[in-house]
Amino acid sequence: MKDVFKPNGFGIKRIFKATYCSYLGFKAAFIEEAAFRQELLLSIILLPISFWLASSVLHWALLVSTLLIILIVELLNSAIEALTDRVSTERHVLSGRAKDMGSAAVTLSLMILMIVWGASFYIKLFQ
Repeated sequence: MKDVFKPNGFGIKRIFKATYCSYLGFKAAFIEEAAFRQELLLSIILLPISFWLASSVLHWALLVSTLLIILIVELLNSAIEALTDRVSTERHVLSGRAKDMGSAAVTLSLMILMIVWGASFYIKLFQ
């Protein structure tokens, strides 16, 4: 397969290139996307609380995973929006649908966070 063109290279070089691309993605999201900054701030605030709230290591992993899910979904939503705007900034039903679906995915990820964290607070405070 070495004869196939790989723009990011092979082996360890590819790992370094992928890591750099990830860094650029995080940087772009932080600079360009207010929603990403807000959700990152929420994650930074909730992370220390997760240590107090969790009743086990597995419970802690679940709490932290909900924070990561929100950030992942927001990055994907932002990528969809950027690509849609790259194709055309004109109003189009399919562009609007793609952006609305990305937004709905973010909302669902926030609902997951509210359910898991809400249940965890309830157990910690009332049981």
